[in-house]
Amino acid sequence: MVKEIIIKPVITEKAEKLSKSSNQYTFVVRRDANKIEIQKAISSMYNVAVESVNTMVMPGKEVVRNTKRNMLRGRKSAYKKAIVTLAAGEEINIYSEE
Repeated sequence: MVKEIIIKPVITEKAEKLSKSSNQYTFVVRRDANKIEIQKAISSMYNVAVESVNTMVMPGKEVVRNTKRNMLRGRKSAYKKAIVTLAAGEEINIYSEE
């Protein structure tokens, strides 16, 4: 059940800065997951105390790619992102295999 809620961690420069400075970690989660389910999933998967969860639905974007023959148009799907704030002294190592 936990693996179904949390899809993957977000590894970007902004997410790394958040994790270093304010103890917040960013994850891509299922669209229908709520904050309570996300909090339980993070705390059971990484054995940490979760202080708060903020969620946002990122909109889908149109993608255009030029090829030799023609212009290809497509669409990236929308996804839900959760920013999890941990209690003081807690830490998640997202690069280790668990």
